[in-house]
Amino acid sequence: MTSVAELTGLFLASLARLITGAQGHWKGCPPTAEQRIYFANHQSHFDWVLIWAALPAELRANTRPIAARDYWTASRFKAWLTGAVFNAIYVSRTRSTPDEDPLEPLADALAAGDSVVIFPEGTRSNKGEPQAFKAGLYHLAEQFPHVQLIPTWIDNVQRVMPKGEVVPVPILCTVTFGEPLQLQPGEDKRAFLERARAAVLAQRPGPQEAAR
Repeated sequence: MTSVAELTGLFLASLARLITGAQGHWKGCPPTAEQRIYFANHQSHFDWVLIWAALPAELRANTRPIAARDYWTASRFKAWLTGAVFNAIYVSRTRSTPDEDPLEPLADALAAGDSVVIFPEGTRSNKGEPQAFKAGLYHLAEQFPHVQLIPTWIDNVQRVMPKGEVVPVPILCTVTFGEPLQLQPGEDKRAFLERARAAVLAQRPGPQEAAR
């Protein structure tokens, strides 16, 4: 029997596709159920919903987005939506103790065999291009070298739900999934993060694609 959470997930995926089109373009990898870290540009609270909706149903089942604990557990509804429907991984934006590892929940999910969706900028940006990536992606790549790293570009979502807005506006959006990256032996953290950011930018549609 289908649960309320499952029905809600199907409804939200359909709603996201209705509002945005949620077109998934698999340019550098096929949409297969392999364990992956999808890392993307970050422009709105709608980003991870859009990625989730663009994934085929069989990939959604074990792909978990990250969610800021303080924001997404602030009410019972938000906590139920992110926990029961999206099976989100809660992360803290500030450390409660000096020894707290903010990557631990992500590492636990990856160790359990899940795929994850992360935003290496760490915060939303409305400047068009991603800000410099923080070190979390590098440390996950170091810890889980067997997991594919998929650069992902979300296009137009800032026009659907820009920072500070709560009501989505119907705009055609795309999610482009690029070729997997790997951390190279001996690669410097800064060099890797710059290469990862460039890989995300490389998925951005050109003028002709954007006009379609």
